[in-house]
Amino acid sequence: MKVPLKHPYRLFFGTLANQYRLDIIKALKDSPKSVSQICRDTGCSQPTVSHNLRRLEHCGFVFVQPNGRQRLYSLNQETIKPLLDAMYRHTEKYCKKICKVR
Repeated sequence: MKVPLKHPYRLFFGTLANQYRLDIIKALKDSPKSVSQICRDTGCSQPTVSHNLRRLEHCGFVFVQPNGRQRLYSLNQETIKPLLDAMYRHTEKYCKKICKVR
């Protein structure tokens, strides 16, 4: 997948600035999942999930591992999981009353 790159930060934050991808990241927070499991958890269609997983994988947000006929996707535990935890802490502390974040 070729993504026009003007600056690495733009690619990184552009990847996060998409509700589908945020939903997929949230679905993978606790355990690896197949595309069909991610579809069930997010309510998104298979083409939408697959398309967005390609971007997440390209940027290193998720990793994929073959598991028989399935492919299991997992969240990057080294960098993205801590970032996700920090985002949740930040939104709880600073954005909850403004955005009504749950």
